[in-house]
Amino acid sequence: MKMRTFGKLGIQGSAFGLGCMRFTNTKDGDKVIVDEEKAISIIRKAIDGGVTYIDTAYVYLGKNSEIVLGKALQDGYREKVTIATKLPADYVQEPSDMDKILNEELAKLQTDHIDFYLLHGISVERWEKFKRMGIKDAFARWKKEGKIRYACFSTHESYEGFAAILNDYDWDMVQIQYNFMDVNNQAGTKGLELAGSKGIPVVIMEGLLGGRLAKAPENVQKLYDEFPVRRSAVEWAFRWLCNHKEVATVLSGCNELYQIEDNLRIFDTVEPGCMTKEELDLIDRVRDAYNSRTRVGCTGCAYCMPCPNGVNIPRSFAIWNQASLYGEVKPGNEGYKRLAERNESPESCLECGACEAACPQHISIIEMLKQVTKEIG
Repeated sequence: MKMRTFGKLGIQGSAFGLGCMRFTNTKDGDKVIVDEEKAISIIRKAIDGGVTYIDTAYVYLGKNSEIVLGKALQDGYREKVTIATKLPADYVQEPSDMDKILNEELAKLQTDHIDFYLLHGISVERWEKFKRMGIKDAFARWKKEGKIRYACFSTHESYEGFAAILNDYDWDMVQIQYNFMDVNNQAGTKGLELAGSKGIPVVIMEGLLGGRLAKAPENVQKLYDEFPVRRSAVEWAFRWLCNHKEVATVLSGCNELYQIEDNLRIFDTVEPGCMTKEELDLIDRVRDAYNSRTRVGCTGCAYCMPCPNGVNIPRSFAIWNQASLYGEVKPGNEGYKRLAERNESPESCLECGACEAACPQHISIIEMLKQVTKEIG
């Protein structure tokens, strides 16, 4: 397992970090039942293979992920790893809730300290809320008490929002969504480099975009197959990430033992600068091949909104484009279902034409909305 330096912290961590959000589970009503035996075997196999960074959160798997991880880290495994877990803004209504949740997490994890304690998925608005609750003083106190080692945050904010949060506190680590398709999305490459310039280690989530980059559509697979060096789509995606010197560790949410084995193999061969110019050029072509699958050139400007009958036109097109990009065009799309539940789906279109008159891209919106419903509705 390749080890990487966590920026200004100076500590070493595994290039592969195990995410604990996707373990096999079933549901009994609102209750999530995790296959604990399988999950524990996956966690321990990863640690035995050299993984030192384990990521979980208060809300994962119906609030059961921390419990399962706590059980897996018995028998001497806790001493081999650093734990990252998270404080959810939605559960904090008053300052005392922060201590209450942290203490609950420590009990679930069966440990006396959490190494990386993250504010979970914060926006600029949530960061302001945490500040009003006194989070800066809380971080200092928790560190002094030995309950946490490092103060961190995860986010899906835009670059501007990310930069505002990053520059407002002396953070020890940050976690962002990043992959070769998200170079200009959310924090993006600019955010990665900004954190790196401050010596702040960056942990990567969604390196495979929820698994979408693990199975390449036909036009993308053709590019991979034609390249002299043969690698799986998963390996290409992870190598591209680890090529960046600012990346501390890349999270992978495994729910099968063979995935652990494959990741251990991949992350034993990656390090900053591991990709050649030819390989980087390949990923640029792969990105272009994905983007060529875009179905409608909607920029999301929302000049077409509000729709007189409530159709969320930009979101409808975004869901359609996303499905096409990653080979998921089929009826019953979950995003479409959520639009329908809110009466915002294209099926509500009255064909009044107000949207088309306002569209600066001159998109035939009415006909395109019909296609959205036909293909993924």
